[in-house]
Amino acid sequence: MTIGRTRDLEGKLIVLIGGTGFFGTHLAQDLLDRGARLRIAARHPEKAFRVKPLGNLGQVQVVAADVTRPRSIEVACTGADAVVNLVGAFAGDLDAVQGSGAGRAAAIARAAGVQAFVHISAIGADPASAVGYARTKGTGEAAVLAAFPDAVVLRPSILFGMDDTFLNMFAGLMAMPVLPVFAPDARLQPLDIDDAARAVGNVLAAPAAHAGRIYELAGPEVLTMMELNRRIARATRRSPLLVGLSDGLGALIAAMPLTPISRDQYALLRQGNVASGTLPGLAELGVQARPLDLFLDRWLVTYRRHGRFGTRTRNRA
Repeated sequence: MTIGRTRDLEGKLIVLIGGTGFFGTHLAQDLLDRGARLRIAARHPEKAFRVKPLGNLGQVQVVAADVTRPRSIEVACTGADAVVNLVGAFAGDLDAVQGSGAGRAAAIARAAGVQAFVHISAIGADPASAVGYARTKGTGEAAVLAAFPDAVVLRPSILFGMDDTFLNMFAGLMAMPVLPVFAPDARLQPLDIDDAARAVGNVLAAPAAHAGRIYELAGPEVLTMMELNRRIARATRRSPLLVGLSDGLGALIAAMPLTPISRDQYALLRQGNVASGTLPGLAELGVQARPLDLFLDRWLVTYRRHGRFGTRTRNRA
């Protein structure tokens, strides 16, 4: 619960398509704090049951929906004031999910009389990209704006939070004596998940002010992959030997089966994940991004050798 949050979405019915994941859960909390009513629309609605206790009685609905099944999206959008499309994937039919599928969801929302549509894309979205993920994110943006010209497109950078699969994955690896670092010079601009959620909420509170625009949502500092690993190592009180992999070796490993990173993910990592600086960002949405170091020591204490009991404190009389 955010103290002092203006209830600027009081009574609005907002549909979160694909709202059961990391971003969706944090966004749900922000929107509920603002007084919104939520309808979580997802392929696996049972995963949304953890969101229901976040709201008051009747404040959260859960429905089964799939962007590849238009009728299910029609049902989900019925009577809604706004829709946020959070659907994304790294594998499978990416066009059906986050390319043409995103445009179809926007068209259905507009036909249903929805007043605001927010599409969650990604920094690096590019319809000309050789990487399927970035390419379909780019074509998805174009499809959304063609179907719903007043839609707002948000491109977040890598998102982190206490319950993410990003910081926690690296923190769990810090117990290794030697840790290879893929694309050690790649530049990232990680963003706190709750800052990203606040940006979405601010758009929904004043959609006309942002209609038809694309925003890049990035954190306050740029880090290389190697520096990010060093900071995580310090926060976990671990000292593995961090070995930067060459591009050739990193690409070779990524092309092999059963590795921690896919070929497309490695290609995206090498490109980096920072704001272009040519588009409006968090400041224009009234959000001041918080730095990673504000959270690391608190969140990653569980990965220390003896947890919080491994931290020595001075005895006091």
